[in-house]
Amino acid sequence: MYPQQPHAAPVPEPSPALPPKSRSRTTVVVVSLLLGLALGGGAVAVVWALSDTGSSSAKGAGPHGDASAACRALDGFDESKYTAKGSAGEIAINRYAAAGALSASAAAGDSAYRPLAQAIRRSQNRHAQVFDFDEKVKKDLDEARSICKGL
Repeated sequence: MYPQQPHAAPVPEPSPALPPKSRSRTTVVVVSLLLGLALGGGAVAVVWALSDTGSSSAKGAGPHGDASAACRALDGFDESKYTAKGSAGEIAINRYAAAGALSASAAAGDSAYRPLAQAIRRSQNRHAQVFDFDEKVKKDLDEARSICKGL
């Protein structure tokens, strides 16, 4: 007989490397959503600006029409009603938002309307920071209203 060979211990197979800690699923989803919204909004703005020649047959179309509509929305905006409950508050919120969107559209179509869009955007950004119509917000709103009078 042959002498018994010692049994070698089985060699363990290498375990797959564990992935490094990843961000939480919620963070990834939120960041992806925000990126998608930003890119989508930018694409819409570019297409809108490139396709708007200002010669549309629709009354009030084009950058000048958008700027005029922004000024009308701003003219009807009463900041004292912004926090009011009911339809008065809803009207104030929507007019403020519409003034910002329409002035941005006008500026995208014609750079002459950029100061109007910037004044409204500054007021909205400041308002979003302080949640109030403080002196800086009111100053930017007054500037936008002054620009509107010159249109």
